[in-house]
Amino acid sequence: MQKLFRNYWTVILYFLLVVGCSERNLTDITPNQFKGTDTERIQAAIDKAAETTGKVIIPADNSNGSGIWLLDSAILLPSNIKVILENCTIQLSDSCRDNMFRSGNAGIGITDPQWVRNVSIIGIGDVLLKGADNPRATGDGARTLVSEKQPGRVSYGSDAGKKGKKQKGDWRNIMILMAYVDGFKLKNVNIENAHAWAVSFERTLNAEISDITFDCPDFQKVNGKEVFIRNRDGIDLRHGCKNFRINNISGTTEDDFIALSTLGIYSDNLEGGTLNSTMVTSKKWSGPEDDTENIYITNIVCKSATRAIAIRANDVASINNVYINGVIFEGGYNAMLVGGKGYGKDSQPGKINNIHAMNIMGDGRSLIQIEEAIADCSFINGLYRGDEAQIILYNTDEAKTRNIITHGLKKLNE
Repeated sequence: MQKLFRNYWTVILYFLLVVGCSERNLTDITPNQFKGTDTERIQAAIDKAAETTGKVIIPADNSNGSGIWLLDSAILLPSNIKVILENCTIQLSDSCRDNMFRSGNAGIGITDPQWVRNVSIIGIGDVLLKGADNPRATGDGARTLVSEKQPGRVSYGSDAGKKGKKQKGDWRNIMILMAYVDGFKLKNVNIENAHAWAVSFERTLNAEISDITFDCPDFQKVNGKEVFIRNRDGIDLRHGCKNFRINNISGTTEDDFIALSTLGIYSDNLEGGTLNSTMVTSKKWSGPEDDTENIYITNIVCKSATRAIAIRANDVASINNVYINGVIFEGGYNAMLVGGKGYGKDSQPGKINNIHAMNIMGDGRSLIQIEEAIADCSFINGLYRGDEAQIILYNTDEAKTRNIITHGLKKLNE
């Protein structure tokens, strides 16, 4: 009798578990429930979730048996969507000349994008986002595509020299591109061989970026041959980015690991929605709404040919209230560049202000480089491991800066 009783409850428990799992699977939306290419299936899942649960799960297993999700064009993200990446690999195909993920309000021909709100891309386990094995185009909008390394502003692309194919880079080379987004999260992903900037934001508010690794060096092997790729930044904040928390980011990039930039407002082709820029939205400066401010950057460990953190603006825009704590840098120039020149009209005195950085360690030509008339900034507790004489290098008249506090900056072994 006792044995029968135990078997009875075993059957009941099994039934409840099966029903529970079935109900969970029925409510979860995944691309494996749809037909078409990987791009079409993922987009269909997202479109369905946007009308129902607000959540999509991209699992490790692709029902086509490939073990990978291969994209031919960008996945467009609407408001109120959470994309859960479960131990999966997503890669751009060799035929793709587009982003991997883009906010659905921006693209070719869209000159007045409407706001998108509450978008999340969350990795669970080991998630890998990869560029193409043989990318059609790489680099920013000023790079000309070439098949082999040569002097000038050039970068590799298999489209180089092909009739009817655009011979310059543009915003489609950015892996993850968000524009006019209020409320964004990106967490726990590994990014490898982005075609230019790995993650870029334009006029984005209230963002959390954490636990990201980059493997984006200045070259990759294509058909057994090393090709060189330019403008492989990690994270870029362009016009009007506000209220960001960037934490626990590591890895290697060819160019700036993290860049805060308001640039290009005096260039040609200021309108958004064209392919003549590395910005998908307008490069115009519309006033203080296009200032970048309230940015918190912590726990950065990186290697870059240029800088760990670069801050650049022009004569009208402001970058202010940036708080940095914990940077370990190995690379070519400096752990920090504050006020970079060479991208239009120089920033005016005090436009870049309240940049406060502490616990910075790095090598290169100096620990910190200052190129503009910044104001009300502090640099506290830094260790310079390089060979040059100056810990802080001024490439501007130091007398034009105002209220700069330095404390606890020293060279290794001194």
